[in-house]
Amino acid sequence: MSRSHPITHALRAGVQEGVFPGAVLLVRLHNTILYHEAVGLASSLPAATAARLNTLYDLASLTKPLATATAILCLVQDGLAHLDQPVGSILPTLMTSSVSEATIRDLLGHRSGLPAWRPYFKQFGFQEGKWREQDSLEKRREFVLHKICHEPLEDQPRDQTLYSDLGFMLLGFVIESKTNQSLGRYCKERIFDPLSAKSLSFLQSEGEVSPGHGASCDIAPTEQDPWRGRLAQGEVHDENAYLLGGIAGHAGLFGTAGAVAAITGAWLGGYWGRNAFFDQNLVNEFVAKQPGSSWALGWDTPSLPSSSGTRLSQSAFGHLGFTGTSVWIDPIPELEVILLSNRVHPTRDNNKIKDFRPMIHDLVYQEFVGNG
Repeated sequence: MSRSHPITHALRAGVQEGVFPGAVLLVRLHNTILYHEAVGLASSLPAATAARLNTLYDLASLTKPLATATAILCLVQDGLAHLDQPVGSILPTLMTSSVSEATIRDLLGHRSGLPAWRPYFKQFGFQEGKWREQDSLEKRREFVLHKICHEPLEDQPRDQTLYSDLGFMLLGFVIESKTNQSLGRYCKERIFDPLSAKSLSFLQSEGEVSPGHGASCDIAPTEQDPWRGRLAQGEVHDENAYLLGGIAGHAGLFGTAGAVAAITGAWLGGYWGRNAFFDQNLVNEFVAKQPGSSWALGWDTPSLPSSSGTRLSQSAFGHLGFTGTSVWIDPIPELEVILLSNRVHPTRDNNKIKDFRPMIHDLVYQEFVGNG
């Protein structure tokens, strides 16, 4: 793609203006990739390498739709779960909890009443940059589930919508209970491998790289993290996901734009009933707005002002990731837009992407869809 292409020019301007060190943008229309380019650098470190199409980015909350919601859809489709099943009937720890009557649907739609976030990671300490020996992964996971179980609800389930990482942490535990596998293993075997999303996986934070990635992978770093006391690279940026070993329902997924496109393409194909991988009725149920909310089930939808810009249809669905990632899919023109960056490098205090996202989506629509 020419360096003078308007989209390339806008991406390079984003680098120059400090929106991110570098980024990868993939645009697909009618199942044809029309734009797939990398700009800038993978980091701001000395001797930094260029951002490349095969650079792995921390996808942050894109984990929610691409892994967790997709896994739930597969469980429902395979007859292993149903959306209106209370989580207390799945996880015995929750049976006496105030959130026990919240359903899988409630958690997916951020209507469980759970708080948005809690700093669970601060309950544990490091020794020389590692967890203390007595703070095993099993102990940390049990601690998180216990804490969520005892969280006072902000509202009763279904009363209001409140975006909640805690709800998606619970969904990760639900998936593992239903499958007797780790969330990472189930997603790899049931979703990522069958869809040829080979670079998409969770990176474990116990010093071991997940299957599918070698030690020499090109992984974009995220923040110079004061809590960990080091630059986060090859380990999840989200501290609670790190606490859970790098594999969690709300964050932890890494991948390339091409691998993300393998999942978004399956959702779009399912929306129109063009593939057998996802049930069309379920896909349409998952991407529809919930009553009184812009949230669907694991997905968001455009609501002004939107990171998706001003041009996408009301049928569009997508999601953002805190690290500087986003996905938007508009089934009407059959448009998929995947933006991966590490805008939190070297600090999360950089919020320039807030204005960049709607601009780039409007520009993509103008260049590739126009008034058609």
